[in-house]
Amino acid sequence: MAKTSFAGPLEAAGECTWRIPKSYRADMRVDGVIFADSSMLGQLRSDLAPEQVANVATLPGIQKASIAMPDIHWGYGFAIGGVAATDPLEGGVISPGGVGYDINCGVRLLRTNLTWDDAKPRIRTLVDTLFKEVPTGVGQEGKYRFTKPELHKLMEQGSRFVVNRGQGTERDVAFTEAFGCLEGADPDRVSDRAYERGLSQCGTLGSGNHFLEVQVVDRILDEPTARVMGLEEGQITVLIHSGSRGLGYQVCEDNLLNFKDASKKYGFTLPDPQLACAPVHSPEGQAYLSAMRAAANYAWCNRQLLTHQAREVFATVFEQPWENLGMELIYDVAHNIAKFEQHNVGDGVIKEVCVHRKGATRAFPPGHPEVPELYQETGQPVIIPGSMGTASWVLAGQPGSMLHSFGTSCHGAGRMMSRTAAVKLAAGRRIDKELDAIGIIARARGFKGLAEEQPAAYKDVDLVVDVVDRVGISKKVARLRPVGVIKG
Repeated sequence: MAKTSFAGPLEAAGECTWRIPKSYRADMRVDGVIFADSSMLGQLRSDLAPEQVANVATLPGIQKASIAMPDIHWGYGFAIGGVAATDPLEGGVISPGGVGYDINCGVRLLRTNLTWDDAKPRIRTLVDTLFKEVPTGVGQEGKYRFTKPELHKLMEQGSRFVVNRGQGTERDVAFTEAFGCLEGADPDRVSDRAYERGLSQCGTLGSGNHFLEVQVVDRILDEPTARVMGLEEGQITVLIHSGSRGLGYQVCEDNLLNFKDASKKYGFTLPDPQLACAPVHSPEGQAYLSAMRAAANYAWCNRQLLTHQAREVFATVFEQPWENLGMELIYDVAHNIAKFEQHNVGDGVIKEVCVHRKGATRAFPPGHPEVPELYQETGQPVIIPGSMGTASWVLAGQPGSMLHSFGTSCHGAGRMMSRTAAVKLAAGRRIDKELDAIGIIARARGFKGLAEEQPAAYKDVDLVVDVVDRVGISKKVARLRPVGVIKG
Protein backbone atom coordinates (compact mmCIF):
# COMPACT_ATOMS: atom_id res chain seq x y z
CA MET A 1 0.00 0.00 0.00
CA ALA A 2 1.30 3.46 -0.88
CA LYS A 3 2.37 5.66 2.02
CA THR A 4 -0.03 8.46 2.91
CA SER A 5 1.83 10.02 5.83
CA PHE A 6 5.40 10.89 6.77
CA ALA A 7 7.04 8.58 9.30
CA GLY A 8 10.59 9.87 8.92
CA PRO A 9 12.59 11.88 11.46
CA LEU A 10 11.73 15.47 12.38
CA GLU A 11 14.45 16.59 14.78
CA ALA A 12 14.12 19.80 16.80
CA ALA A 13 16.80 22.17 15.49
CA GLY A 14 16.01 25.56 17.02
CA GLU A 15 13.10 27.95 17.42
CA CYS A 16 10.22 26.56 15.30
CA THR A 17 12.77 24.62 13.25
CA TRP A 18 12.70 20.90 12.42
CA ARG A 19 15.37 18.94 10.58
CA ILE A 20 15.11 15.91 8.34
CA PRO A 21 18.77 14.79 8.54
CA LYS A 22 20.40 13.77 5.29
CA SER A 23 21.17 10.45 6.98
CA TYR A 24 17.43 9.69 6.62
CA ARG A 25 18.01 8.58 3.03
CA ALA A 26 21.17 7.64 1.18
CA ASP A 27 20.27 9.81 -1.81
CA MET A 28 19.91 13.08 0.17
CA ARG A 29 22.74 15.56 -0.48
CA VAL A 30 21.69 18.03 2.24
CA ASP A 31 19.36 18.15 5.23
CA GLY A 32 15.72 19.07 4.97
CA VAL A 33 14.56 21.98 7.16
CA ILE A 34 10.92 22.78 7.94
CA PHE A 35 9.80 25.83 9.89
CA ALA A 36 6.74 25.00 12.02
CA ASP A 37 5.30 25.31 15.50
CA SER A 38 5.20 22.08 17.53
CA SER A 39 1.40 22.20 17.38
CA MET A 40 1.66 21.79 13.57
CA LEU A 41 3.61 18.51 13.69
CA GLY A 42 0.55 16.26 13.61
CA GLN A 43 -0.78 17.96 10.50
CA LEU A 44 2.73 18.00 9.00
CA ARG A 45 2.99 14.24 9.29
CA SER A 46 -0.50 13.67 7.91
CA ASP A 47 0.63 13.89 4.29
CA LEU A 48 3.84 13.35 2.35
CA ALA A 49 4.93 16.97 1.96
CA PRO A 50 7.94 16.37 4.27
CA GLU A 51 8.91 13.44 2.03
CA GLN A 52 8.92 15.92 -0.85
CA VAL A 53 11.31 18.09 1.17
CA ALA A 54 13.59 15.05 1.40
CA ASN A 55 13.18 14.40 -2.34
CA VAL A 56 14.28 17.95 -3.18
CA ALA A 57 17.38 17.41 -1.02
CA THR A 58 18.58 14.93 -3.68
CA LEU A 59 18.82 17.51 -6.48
CA PRO A 60 22.26 17.99 -8.07
CA GLY A 61 23.98 21.17 -6.92
CA ILE A 62 21.59 21.90 -4.05
CA GLN A 63 23.10 24.16 -1.40
CA LYS A 64 22.78 24.23 2.39
CA ALA A 65 19.34 22.61 2.82
CA SER A 66 16.00 21.78 1.22
CA ILE A 67 13.69 24.20 3.03
CA ALA A 68 9.94 24.45 3.64
CA MET A 69 7.83 27.18 5.20
CA PRO A 70 5.07 26.70 7.82
CA ASP A 71 2.37 26.81 5.12
CA ILE A 72 3.86 23.62 3.62
CA HIS A 73 1.53 21.18 1.88
CA TRP A 74 1.68 18.61 -0.90
CA GLY A 75 2.48 19.95 -4.37
CA TYR A 76 3.74 18.88 -7.78
CA GLY A 77 7.33 17.67 -7.28
CA PHE A 78 8.20 20.27 -4.67
CA ALA A 79 5.97 20.81 -1.68
CA ILE A 80 4.12 24.10 -1.80
CA GLY A 81 6.07 26.28 0.60
CA GLY A 82 9.32 24.76 -0.69
CA VAL A 83 12.61 26.64 -1.19
CA ALA A 84 15.80 25.33 -2.78
CA ALA A 85 18.96 26.99 -4.07
CA THR A 86 21.25 25.28 -6.55
CA ASP A 87 24.74 26.26 -7.73
CA PRO A 88 25.00 26.18 -11.53
CA LEU A 89 28.80 25.89 -11.27
CA GLU A 90 28.38 22.60 -9.36
CA GLY A 91 25.98 21.10 -11.89
CA GLY A 92 23.03 22.73 -10.14
CA VAL A 93 19.67 22.13 -11.79
CA ILE A 94 16.52 24.07 -12.55
CA SER A 95 13.23 22.25 -11.93
CA PRO A 96 9.84 23.43 -13.26
CA GLY A 97 8.25 21.62 -10.30
CA GLY A 98 10.22 23.97 -8.04
CA VAL A 99 8.47 26.95 -9.63
CA GLY A 100 5.04 25.51 -10.24
CA TYR A 101 2.47 25.56 -13.00
CA ASP A 102 1.25 29.07 -12.22
CA ILE A 103 4.52 30.87 -12.87
CA ASN A 104 4.77 34.08 -10.83
CA CYS A 105 1.51 33.61 -9.08
CA GLY A 106 1.80 36.44 -6.57
CA VAL A 107 0.11 39.18 -4.61
CA ARG A 108 0.09 42.96 -4.50
CA LEU A 109 -1.31 45.23 -1.83
CA LEU A 110 -2.82 48.66 -2.47
CA ARG A 111 -3.57 51.16 0.25
CA THR A 112 -6.26 53.85 0.13
CA ASN A 113 -7.08 56.94 2.17
CA LEU A 114 -10.58 55.56 2.77
CA THR A 115 -11.64 54.38 6.20
CA TRP A 116 -14.10 51.60 6.99
CA ASP A 117 -16.61 54.28 7.96
CA ASP A 118 -16.22 55.78 4.46
CA ALA A 119 -16.56 52.43 2.69
CA LYS A 120 -19.18 50.63 4.76
CA PRO A 121 -22.27 52.31 3.22
CA ARG A 122 -21.05 51.39 -0.30
CA ILE A 123 -19.36 48.05 0.33
CA ARG A 124 -22.01 45.89 -1.37
CA THR A 125 -22.06 48.16 -4.40
CA LEU A 126 -18.26 48.12 -4.46
CA VAL A 127 -17.97 44.33 -4.32
CA ASP A 128 -20.76 43.80 -6.86
CA THR A 129 -19.16 46.30 -9.25
CA LEU A 130 -15.73 44.70 -8.89
CA PHE A 131 -17.30 41.31 -9.63
CA LYS A 132 -19.06 42.73 -12.68
CA GLU A 133 -16.04 44.58 -14.09
CA VAL A 134 -13.07 42.34 -13.25
CA PRO A 135 -13.06 39.06 -15.21
CA THR A 136 -12.90 36.04 -12.89
CA GLY A 137 -13.11 32.28 -13.34
CA VAL A 138 -11.84 29.51 -15.60
CA GLY A 139 -11.49 30.52 -19.25
CA GLN A 140 -12.69 34.08 -18.70
CA GLU A 141 -11.36 36.55 -21.23
CA GLY A 142 -10.28 40.07 -20.30
CA LYS A 143 -11.17 43.44 -21.73
CA TYR A 144 -7.60 43.95 -22.96
CA ARG A 145 -6.55 42.44 -26.26
CA PHE A 146 -2.98 42.11 -27.49
CA THR A 147 -1.66 41.13 -30.88
CA LYS A 148 1.06 38.50 -30.93
CA PRO A 149 3.80 41.15 -31.51
CA GLU A 150 2.41 43.17 -28.59
CA LEU A 151 2.37 40.09 -26.37
CA HIS A 152 5.98 39.45 -27.37
CA LYS A 153 6.96 42.94 -26.14
CA LEU A 154 4.84 42.54 -23.01
CA MET A 155 6.72 39.36 -22.08
CA GLU A 156 10.06 41.07 -22.68
CA GLN A 157 9.32 44.29 -20.80
CA GLY A 158 7.07 43.17 -17.95
CA SER A 159 4.73 45.56 -16.16
CA ARG A 160 6.38 48.64 -17.66
CA PHE A 161 4.81 47.69 -20.99
CA VAL A 162 1.27 48.29 -19.73
CA VAL A 163 2.32 51.23 -17.53
CA ASN A 164 3.65 52.92 -20.67
CA ARG A 165 0.18 52.47 -22.18
CA GLY A 166 -1.31 54.56 -19.37
CA GLN A 167 -2.43 51.62 -17.20
CA GLY A 168 -0.32 52.38 -14.16
CA THR A 169 2.33 54.67 -12.74
CA GLU A 170 6.10 54.76 -12.29
CA ARG A 171 5.51 54.09 -8.60
CA ASP A 172 3.80 50.83 -9.55
CA VAL A 173 6.99 49.71 -11.32
CA ALA A 174 9.27 50.88 -8.50
CA PHE A 175 7.31 48.96 -5.84
CA THR A 176 7.11 45.65 -7.71
CA GLU A 177 9.61 42.87 -7.03
CA ALA A 178 12.36 42.97 -9.68
CA PHE A 179 10.65 46.15 -10.99
CA GLY A 180 8.10 43.89 -12.63
CA CYS A 181 10.55 42.39 -15.13
CA LEU A 182 12.97 39.48 -15.14
CA GLU A 183 15.85 40.16 -17.51
CA GLY A 184 16.67 37.40 -19.96
CA ALA A 185 13.09 36.62 -20.92
CA ASP A 186 12.83 35.19 -24.42
CA PRO A 187 9.24 35.13 -25.73
CA ASP A 188 10.46 33.09 -28.73
CA ARG A 189 10.83 30.20 -26.28
CA VAL A 190 7.10 30.40 -25.54
CA SER A 191 5.03 27.99 -27.62
CA ASP A 192 2.27 29.03 -30.01
CA ARG A 193 -0.25 27.28 -27.74
CA ALA A 194 0.92 29.35 -24.75
CA TYR A 195 0.61 32.51 -26.84
CA GLU A 196 -2.93 31.55 -27.79
CA ARG A 197 -3.88 31.04 -24.16
CA GLY A 198 -2.33 34.35 -23.15
CA LEU A 199 -3.72 36.66 -25.83
CA SER A 200 -6.98 37.42 -24.02
CA GLN A 201 -6.25 36.55 -20.37
CA CYS A 202 -4.04 39.42 -19.25
CA GLY A 203 -6.06 41.43 -16.75
CA THR A 204 -8.10 38.47 -15.44
CA LEU A 205 -8.20 36.85 -12.01
CA GLY A 206 -8.65 33.22 -12.94
CA SER A 207 -9.95 30.60 -10.54
CA GLY A 208 -8.81 28.47 -7.60
CA ASN A 209 -7.33 30.49 -4.77
CA HIS A 210 -7.00 33.68 -6.83
CA PHE A 211 -8.96 36.67 -5.64
CA LEU A 212 -9.37 40.39 -5.31
CA GLU A 213 -10.15 41.34 -1.72
CA VAL A 214 -11.22 44.55 -0.02
CA GLN A 215 -9.84 44.66 3.51
CA VAL A 216 -9.70 46.78 6.65
CA VAL A 217 -6.51 47.27 8.64
CA ASP A 218 -7.53 45.43 11.79
CA ARG A 219 -4.43 45.85 13.94
CA ILE A 220 -1.01 47.54 13.78
CA LEU A 221 1.82 45.71 15.53
CA ASP A 222 4.82 47.75 14.34
CA GLU A 223 3.81 51.40 14.22
CA PRO A 224 7.03 52.87 12.71
CA THR A 225 7.14 50.31 9.88
CA ALA A 226 3.40 50.64 9.23
CA ARG A 227 3.84 54.39 8.98
CA VAL A 228 6.51 53.95 6.29
CA MET A 229 4.14 51.65 4.37
CA GLY A 230 1.29 54.15 4.79
CA LEU A 231 -0.88 51.83 6.90
CA GLU A 232 -3.08 52.73 9.88
CA GLU A 233 -5.92 51.06 11.76
CA GLY A 234 -9.37 51.30 10.16
CA GLN A 235 -7.95 51.96 6.68
CA ILE A 236 -9.25 50.26 3.52
CA THR A 237 -6.75 48.22 1.50
CA VAL A 238 -7.02 46.06 -1.62
CA LEU A 239 -5.20 42.74 -2.04
CA ILE A 240 -4.87 41.16 -5.50
CA HIS A 241 -3.78 37.54 -6.00
CA SER A 242 -3.24 36.19 -9.52
CA GLY A 243 -0.53 34.84 -11.81
CA SER A 244 0.33 34.02 -15.40
CA ARG A 245 -2.96 32.25 -16.17
CA GLY A 246 -3.07 29.74 -19.04
CA LEU A 247 0.11 31.07 -20.61
CA GLY A 248 2.24 30.18 -17.58
CA TYR A 249 0.54 26.82 -17.19
CA GLN A 250 1.37 25.98 -20.79
CA VAL A 251 5.00 27.07 -20.41
CA CYS A 252 5.35 24.69 -17.47
CA GLU A 253 3.60 21.86 -19.31
CA ASP A 254 5.74 22.29 -22.43
CA ASN A 255 9.00 22.28 -20.51
CA LEU A 256 8.13 19.32 -18.31
CA LEU A 257 7.91 17.34 -21.54
CA ASN A 258 11.32 18.65 -22.61
CA PHE A 259 12.80 17.65 -19.24
CA LYS A 260 11.33 14.15 -19.21
CA ASP A 261 14.57 12.33 -20.08
CA ALA A 262 17.05 14.98 -18.91
CA SER A 263 18.15 13.13 -15.77
CA LYS A 264 19.13 10.10 -17.83
CA LYS A 265 20.90 12.32 -20.37
CA TYR A 266 22.92 14.16 -17.71
CA GLY A 267 23.63 11.16 -15.51
CA PHE A 268 21.64 11.52 -12.32
CA THR A 269 18.62 9.80 -10.81
CA LEU A 270 15.52 11.28 -9.21
CA PRO A 271 13.24 9.79 -6.53
CA ASP A 272 10.14 11.30 -8.18
CA PRO A 273 9.54 11.93 -11.91
CA GLN A 274 7.69 15.12 -10.95
CA LEU A 275 11.09 16.56 -9.96
CA ALA A 276 12.09 16.53 -13.64
CA CYS A 277 15.04 18.91 -13.97
CA ALA A 278 18.12 19.73 -16.00
CA PRO A 279 21.39 21.54 -15.29
CA VAL A 280 20.93 25.30 -15.33
CA HIS A 281 23.57 25.66 -18.06
CA SER A 282 22.14 22.90 -20.29
CA PRO A 283 20.12 23.73 -23.43
CA GLU A 284 16.97 22.45 -21.71
CA GLY A 285 17.66 24.51 -18.59
CA GLN A 286 18.31 27.70 -20.53
CA ALA A 287 15.21 27.22 -22.69
CA TYR A 288 13.02 26.81 -19.61
CA LEU A 289 14.54 29.79 -17.79
CA SER A 290 13.98 32.03 -20.83
CA ALA A 291 10.34 30.97 -21.15
CA MET A 292 9.73 31.05 -17.38
CA ARG A 293 10.96 34.65 -17.23
CA ALA A 294 8.65 35.60 -20.10
CA ALA A 295 5.69 34.04 -18.25
CA ALA A 296 6.71 35.81 -15.03
CA ASN A 297 6.71 39.14 -16.87
CA TYR A 298 3.25 38.33 -18.23
CA ALA A 299 2.04 37.71 -14.66
CA TRP A 300 3.29 41.11 -13.50
CA CYS A 301 1.40 42.71 -16.39
CA ASN A 302 -1.67 40.74 -15.38
CA ARG A 303 -1.58 42.07 -11.82
CA GLN A 304 -0.90 45.57 -13.12
CA LEU A 305 -4.00 45.45 -15.33
CA LEU A 306 -6.05 44.06 -12.44
CA THR A 307 -4.82 47.02 -10.39
CA HIS A 308 -5.89 49.42 -13.13
CA GLN A 309 -9.38 47.89 -13.22
CA ALA A 310 -9.72 48.00 -9.42
CA ARG A 311 -8.77 51.67 -9.44
CA GLU A 312 -11.37 52.39 -12.12
CA VAL A 313 -14.09 50.65 -10.07
CA PHE A 314 -13.18 52.52 -6.89
CA ALA A 315 -13.23 55.80 -8.84
CA THR A 316 -16.73 55.01 -10.15
CA VAL A 317 -18.18 53.86 -6.82
CA PHE A 318 -16.67 56.67 -4.74
CA GLU A 319 -17.20 59.27 -7.49
CA GLN A 320 -13.71 60.73 -7.58
CA PRO A 321 -10.40 59.94 -9.31
CA TRP A 322 -8.49 57.01 -7.85
CA GLU A 323 -5.53 59.33 -7.24
CA ASN A 324 -7.73 61.30 -4.80
CA LEU A 325 -8.49 58.02 -3.03
CA GLY A 326 -4.78 57.42 -2.43
CA MET A 327 -4.78 54.02 -4.18
CA GLU A 328 -1.02 53.51 -4.23
CA LEU A 329 0.87 50.24 -4.44
CA ILE A 330 2.60 49.21 -1.22
CA TYR A 331 4.38 46.26 -2.86
CA ASP A 332 4.03 43.30 -5.24
CA VAL A 333 5.70 39.94 -4.51
CA ALA A 334 6.04 36.74 -6.55
CA HIS A 335 5.22 33.31 -5.08
CA ASN A 336 6.24 30.86 -7.82
CA ILE A 337 9.55 31.81 -9.40
CA ALA A 338 13.23 30.94 -9.88
CA LYS A 339 15.80 33.74 -9.69
CA PHE A 340 19.56 34.15 -9.51
CA GLU A 341 20.64 35.80 -6.27
CA GLN A 342 23.72 36.17 -4.08
CA HIS A 343 23.49 34.17 -0.87
CA ASN A 344 25.63 32.85 1.96
CA VAL A 345 25.61 29.07 1.53
CA GLY A 346 27.49 28.41 4.76
CA ASP A 347 30.82 29.24 6.44
CA GLY A 348 30.65 32.76 5.02
CA VAL A 349 30.82 31.54 1.40
CA ILE A 350 28.81 33.82 -0.91
CA LYS A 351 27.62 32.34 -4.20
CA GLU A 352 25.25 33.21 -6.98
CA VAL A 353 22.61 30.52 -6.76
CA CYS A 354 19.37 29.71 -8.53
CA VAL A 355 16.69 30.12 -5.85
CA HIS A 356 13.48 28.16 -6.43
CA ARG A 357 10.50 29.59 -4.52
CA LYS A 358 7.42 27.40 -4.81
CA GLY A 359 4.55 28.95 -2.87
CA ALA A 360 7.06 31.10 -1.01
CA THR A 361 7.68 34.85 -0.79
CA ARG A 362 10.90 36.83 -1.06
CA ALA A 363 11.62 38.58 2.27
CA PHE A 364 14.76 40.67 1.90
CA PRO A 365 15.93 42.50 5.05
CA PRO A 366 16.77 46.16 5.73
CA GLY A 367 19.76 47.35 3.74
CA HIS A 368 19.48 44.78 0.94
CA PRO A 369 20.31 46.43 -2.41
CA GLU A 370 17.18 45.05 -4.09
CA VAL A 371 14.83 46.63 -1.53
CA PRO A 372 13.35 49.99 -2.64
CA GLU A 373 14.83 53.07 -0.96
CA LEU A 374 11.60 53.73 0.97
CA TYR A 375 11.93 50.34 2.71
CA GLN A 376 15.72 50.31 3.23
CA GLU A 377 15.35 50.79 6.99
CA THR A 378 12.29 48.57 7.48
CA GLY A 379 12.92 45.64 5.15
CA GLN A 380 10.90 44.56 2.13
CA PRO A 381 7.11 44.34 2.62
CA VAL A 382 6.00 40.69 2.82
CA ILE A 383 2.30 40.15 2.06
CA ILE A 384 0.68 36.97 3.40
CA PRO A 385 -2.95 36.28 2.39
CA GLY A 386 -5.00 34.03 4.63
CA SER A 387 -8.35 32.54 3.75
CA MET A 388 -11.25 34.73 2.67
CA GLY A 389 -12.90 34.29 6.06
CA THR A 390 -9.98 35.03 8.37
CA ALA A 391 -7.23 37.61 7.86
CA SER A 392 -4.15 38.55 5.87
CA TRP A 393 -0.87 39.91 7.18
CA VAL A 394 1.74 42.46 6.20
CA LEU A 395 5.23 41.70 7.47
CA ALA A 396 8.71 43.09 6.79
CA GLY A 397 11.73 41.03 5.79
CA GLN A 398 14.35 40.50 8.48
CA PRO A 399 18.05 39.47 8.58
CA GLY A 400 17.05 35.95 9.65
CA SER A 401 15.69 35.33 6.15
CA MET A 402 19.21 35.57 4.72
CA LEU A 403 20.57 33.35 7.48
CA HIS A 404 17.90 30.66 7.42
CA SER A 405 15.94 30.59 4.15
CA PHE A 406 17.69 32.23 1.20
CA GLY A 407 15.79 35.47 1.80
CA THR A 408 12.39 33.76 1.83
CA SER A 409 9.21 33.71 3.94
CA CYS A 410 5.88 31.87 3.80
CA HIS A 411 3.32 32.89 1.16
CA GLY A 412 -0.08 32.22 2.76
CA ALA A 413 -1.98 30.18 5.31
CA GLY A 414 -1.43 26.92 3.43
CA ARG A 415 -4.08 24.34 2.61
CA MET A 416 -4.77 21.54 5.06
CA MET A 417 -7.68 20.05 3.11
CA SER A 418 -7.88 19.02 -0.53
CA ARG A 419 -10.28 20.85 -2.81
CA THR A 420 -12.33 17.66 -3.17
CA ALA A 421 -12.61 17.28 0.61
CA ALA A 422 -13.52 20.96 0.98
CA VAL A 423 -16.37 20.64 -1.55
CA LYS A 424 -17.62 17.53 0.29
CA LEU A 425 -17.51 19.42 3.61
CA ALA A 426 -19.54 22.25 2.09
CA ALA A 427 -22.36 19.97 0.88
CA GLY A 428 -25.74 21.45 1.78
CA ARG A 429 -24.20 24.71 2.98
CA ARG A 430 -24.05 28.22 1.54
CA ILE A 431 -20.51 29.47 2.10
CA ASP A 432 -21.44 32.93 0.82
CA LYS A 433 -24.25 33.17 3.42
CA GLU A 434 -21.93 31.99 6.18
CA LEU A 435 -19.37 34.63 5.24
CA ASP A 436 -22.04 37.31 4.97
CA ALA A 437 -23.10 36.50 8.53
CA ILE A 438 -19.63 37.44 9.79
CA GLY A 439 -19.46 40.62 7.71
CA ILE A 440 -17.70 39.40 4.56
CA ILE A 441 -19.35 39.81 1.16
CA ALA A 442 -18.18 37.10 -1.23
CA ARG A 443 -18.91 36.80 -4.94
CA ALA A 444 -17.86 33.89 -7.15
CA ARG A 445 -18.83 32.25 -10.44
CA GLY A 446 -20.33 29.27 -8.67
CA PHE A 447 -20.74 27.22 -5.51
CA LYS A 448 -17.61 25.13 -6.08
CA GLY A 449 -15.17 28.03 -6.03
CA LEU A 450 -16.32 29.24 -2.62
CA ALA A 451 -16.58 25.68 -1.28
CA GLU A 452 -12.99 24.90 -2.26
CA GLU A 453 -11.70 28.07 -0.64
CA GLN A 454 -13.76 28.05 2.56
CA PRO A 455 -11.82 29.02 5.70
CA ALA A 456 -11.89 25.46 7.07
CA ALA A 457 -9.72 24.32 4.15
CA TYR A 458 -6.76 26.37 5.39
CA LYS A 459 -4.36 26.43 8.31
CA ASP A 460 -4.55 29.19 10.91
CA VAL A 461 -2.79 32.09 9.16
CA ASP A 462 -2.08 33.80 12.49
CA LEU A 463 -0.12 30.73 13.65
CA VAL A 464 1.72 30.41 10.33
CA VAL A 465 2.78 34.06 10.46
CA ASP A 466 3.78 33.70 14.11
CA VAL A 467 6.31 31.03 13.10
CA VAL A 468 8.22 33.19 10.60
CA ASP A 469 8.12 36.09 13.08
CA ARG A 470 9.58 33.93 15.87
CA VAL A 471 12.31 32.50 13.62
CA GLY A 472 13.32 36.04 12.60
CA ILE A 473 12.57 35.60 8.89
CA SER A 474 10.02 38.42 8.75
CA LYS A 475 8.30 40.49 11.43
CA LYS A 476 4.63 41.29 11.87
CA VAL A 477 3.57 44.78 10.86
CA ALA A 478 -0.22 44.78 10.36
CA ARG A 479 -3.20 42.42 10.30
CA LEU A 480 -5.91 42.94 7.66
CA ARG A 481 -9.44 41.53 7.85
CA PRO A 482 -11.55 40.95 4.73
CA VAL A 483 -14.84 42.74 4.17
CA GLY A 484 -15.40 41.86 0.50
CA VAL A 485 -13.92 39.34 -1.92
CA ILE A 486 -14.40 38.30 -5.54
CA LYS A 487 -13.25 34.90 -6.81
CA GLY A 488 -13.44 32.78 -9.91
